[in-house]
Amino acid sequence: MRVLALNWRDPKNPETGGAEIHLHEILKRTVAGGHDVTQISQAVTGLPLEEILDGVRIIRHGRRNTFNFTLKKFALSLDIAASFDLVIEDLCKIPFYSPRWSPVPVLTIVPHLFGTTAYREVALPLALYVNFMESFVPGVYRSCPFVAISDSTKEDLVRRGIPAERISVIPCGIDTDFYSPGKPDPEQGTFLYVGRLKKYKGVQIILSAMAVLRDVGKDYRLVVLGSGDYEEELQKTASRLGLDRAVTFEGFVPQERKLHWLRKAWAAVFSSEKEGWGLTVIEANACGTPVIASNSDGLRDSVRDGRTGILVPHGSVEDLAAQMDRLAGDPALRSDLGKNGHEWAAGFNWDTTADRMIRIMQDTLRK
Repeated sequence: MRVLALNWRDPKNPETGGAEIHLHEILKRTVAGGHDVTQISQAVTGLPLEEILDGVRIIRHGRRNTFNFTLKKFALSLDIAASFDLVIEDLCKIPFYSPRWSPVPVLTIVPHLFGTTAYREVALPLALYVNFMESFVPGVYRSCPFVAISDSTKEDLVRRGIPAERISVIPCGIDTDFYSPGKPDPEQGTFLYVGRLKKYKGVQIILSAMAVLRDVGKDYRLVVLGSGDYEEELQKTASRLGLDRAVTFEGFVPQERKLHWLRKAWAAVFSSEKEGWGLTVIEANACGTPVIASNSDGLRDSVRDGRTGILVPHGSVEDLAAQMDRLAGDPALRSDLGKNGHEWAAGFNWDTTADRMIRIMQDTLRK
């Protein structure tokens, strides 16, 4: 197959997250299987306009705020009909509407759509714009095969009008060789957040829970790994809550540092309003670390409540604080959840995810 992938970001983009990792792990294994893959993503200052990453040809084009408007003309300049058999659109931000202009079949991957989450993440005009653009997805993509990364995402697509029979669910994998338990030497009283620092990710809820625990004499620590446009506001919130000594913002860190904390923390905590899946949830579990998370789309798919972690009502500071305190005070519970989580995570790997995706690519071309 000759595959053209469309995604706002490539793996080297400073703002790359789980959706970009997910796509790249699939694409590099597609190349390893003997297929040709090209990906178009937005240009980023400091990165070359073209390079090869793990066998995938990355072409960078356009600007962040206009990429979706200029992509069509640029992609068609590559002579898609003659050069490619299949287009894969990773529909994780504003859609490109590729089925309207692609001369070859389109396969759509959906980590998640924003929906009403956009109104709490960005200014009202931009949120209206995102929702307006998403409103055309059912009509434009209706005849395309879809791959959702969780049952929650599939249910969202069905509610929006995508036929259920056109949607396959393929969860993300992880690198089970890299993410594994370390020596049993946990960092006492330490909780961990890993991910981009965006408002909808809910780190401010975790900070509020830390303040509640501090006010009742609980001397716990929170380590925050990741960067994003909400980082400065979160640091101000931590200071305002008197948590300067209790919360450490390490920013974007190398994988080895991330692995260190995934192994050392008593629990990883995620309070996002909406996720496609919960890649870092599974990474934490693979390291034998339990998870406390919001009972929200994506997270409820990746957390087995009461077995690999604990789900709490989204936005409830009191419930989150209570479960953090409960887990901190119960070593046996932490151990049980950690062991169960490790077993659960063992069922997810990128090779399986990619194999299933490649079969769907091939099926798309046969139809």
